[in-house]
Amino acid sequence: MKKKESVIVQGTEISVLTHKQDDYISLTDMAKHKNSEATGLVISHWMRTRYTINFLGAWEQLYNPDFNVTEFGNIKTESADNSFILTTKQWEMRTNAIGIIAKPGRYGGTYAHKDIAFEFATWVSPEFKLYLITEFQRLKKDEQQKLSLEWNLQRTLAKINYKIHTNAVKSQLIPKIITQSQAAIIYASEADLLNMALFGLTAAQWRSKNPDKEGNMRDYATLEQLVVLSNMESINALLIQQKQSQSERLLQLNTTAIHQMKALVNASLEKRLM
Repeated sequence: MKKKESVIVQGTEISVLTHKQDDYISLTDMAKHKNSEATGLVISHWMRTRYTINFLGAWEQLYNPDFNVTEFGNIKTESADNSFILTTKQWEMRTNAIGIIAKPGRYGGTYAHKDIAFEFATWVSPEFKLYLITEFQRLKKDEQQKLSLEWNLQRTLAKINYKIHTNAVKSQLIPKIITQSQAAIIYASEADLLNMALFGLTAAQWRSKNPDKEGNMRDYATLEQLVVLSNMESINALLIQQKQSQSERLLQLNTTAIHQMKALVNASLEKRLM
């Protein structure tokens, strides 16, 4: 069990714990409202009534597959005796119940699943039960608001971190501006001209830097890079028809590659951050 919080009901502080992802409310704290000097006796008196036993048995049969129905029948038979006494520990041990738990140590006492705790609150006082339900609902609402705020904060942080990460990726994807000295170099093939404009490397330079990789640099290109490469091939063919020099075409293709890659990468980031 883990302590979650507490609620104040008509001046009495009542602990609420989490047990197996369910809310359990302290019967011991609730019993203080009726008799602060004998909380165990208050709970025991409630436990011995035929109505309470039937309610507890019905709850366990609904939610507890390991509930000992045979022992439950024995307890119902015993309850007909005027001297019958049943403690929460006896109920838990004899029937393998999960709805009521006697907890030792810190935050110790008797705790019951909220369904059962509300029934106990009715026995303590109808008015007390109404206040308990109101405060419990307020507690759950506060928890939901807190979770919502935490989720929104995590989502915002995730977006910021993702933006930082993708900006780093983007800096690797956007082609570098071709220098005048690079533009003046005569490239052996039109393929290497496109490689320089988009990747900043010739095929031979890429192989020299990646001796352990098979294939060529285009085999490792991103989808965005392949789209831009296809567009550049068409543009380069047009520039060749216009009889532009290789250096002029390289500068224009590089400018085109930078512009198109920025547009494609930014569009991809915006889609992922929506």
